[in-house]
Amino acid sequence: MPILGLAADKYPTKPAHFDIERVIRPNILALHPYRCARDDYSEGILLDANENALGHSIPSTASVEPEIQGTLSLNLHRYPSPTHDDIKARLAELRGLPGADHVFLGVGSDEVIDLLIRVCVAPGTEKILVTPPTYGMYSVCAQVNDVGVVKVPLELSGDAGEGGEKGRFSLKVDEVKKAISADPSIKLVFLCSPGNPTGTLISLSSIREILDYEDFKGVVIVDEAYIDFADDKASAVSLIQEYSNLCVTQTLSKGFGLAAIRVGIAFAHPALVQILMNTKAPYNISTPTAALALSALSPSAIDLMRQKIATLVKGRGQLLEGLQELRALGLGAPIGGNDANFVLVPVLEKSGSGKPDNTRAQRIYKTLAEQEGVVVRYRGGEPGCAGCLRITVGSEDEIKVVLKKLGELLESM
Repeated sequence: MPILGLAADKYPTKPAHFDIERVIRPNILALHPYRCARDDYSEGILLDANENALGHSIPSTASVEPEIQGTLSLNLHRYPSPTHDDIKARLAELRGLPGADHVFLGVGSDEVIDLLIRVCVAPGTEKILVTPPTYGMYSVCAQVNDVGVVKVPLELSGDAGEGGEKGRFSLKVDEVKKAISADPSIKLVFLCSPGNPTGTLISLSSIREILDYEDFKGVVIVDEAYIDFADDKASAVSLIQEYSNLCVTQTLSKGFGLAAIRVGIAFAHPALVQILMNTKAPYNISTPTAALALSALSPSAIDLMRQKIATLVKGRGQLLEGLQELRALGLGAPIGGNDANFVLVPVLEKSGSGKPDNTRAQRIYKTLAEQEGVVVRYRGGEPGCAGCLRITVGSEDEIKVVLKKLGELLESM
């Protein structure tokens, strides 16, 4: 019988070489998940969870901060829903999936990443594969969990701004396959698309090649934190119903503008989602967070979100144009695919050699932050990112300020 009693004819079984029961750690498969009465009964006189029946003690007075007032009307003395199926249903509909059973919610994408490692990869003996330059939390979570990390760098040469299946920061599919074949202890492959800090999309055809590779018996995880700033057809969520060895992570932090509430999402085969549900903390998404997330997924909110994304994409173009005008001052052409809400640009040697200059980039980075009140991110220590600053697309006024301040410092340093 398929894992967790899920019917084989209802959910995808491709690829044939994948068996989730051989991917999940045996102790996790044998786990009896924590259950409470609230899993089955959520209405009536609730005397099951030892909550404070008299409610919270925060006074509804003018002395309470305005941003807190709205949350006081929520049932803060009750534990939140353990499942949040209403939020999951809206996310499934938004991303074109059949239902809530394809969706898992975590405290930011970082909880999802950590949980995937914990349920799939045995400490001390098994590994994950990452493709630097990439998001640093994959390796951090691996180290915390005593899991090995195999690194297969992205293509570090190629024309600036050229992405896709070839060019700078594209996925070296053949190298990933070689690493997998050489080390069967690799259980998870983490791909970041659009990449951070690269801003480059990984093509769906490249992702398919890894999913279809018979030597890989594990799960491919595609981190799409920035996907809302890219092409509508670029998301690997479109492959979820086809591949049971795929998990796509997203977040409400970026495109939805809700970084403060910490909601991460995993889209996957229901069997993997059920494993994550069995393993997570009982009430990981708070009631205030859930209320805000549900509101953000209403039709009117999604329309407004898309309008703001269009504005930011336009701002991205304005930022790129402004950076182009600073080339004569020792700024290189932006590198990567520019498919996210940031731009990665190298600071070059003042001499005009055209070589990236980490020392100059660090000086400019620190001076911007400490003297000019403009904080960007220094990324010069990442593979293929020598001398680079990562600049988030801000408001129209913020873009003008960062371009002005950066230009002044490039001229003086």
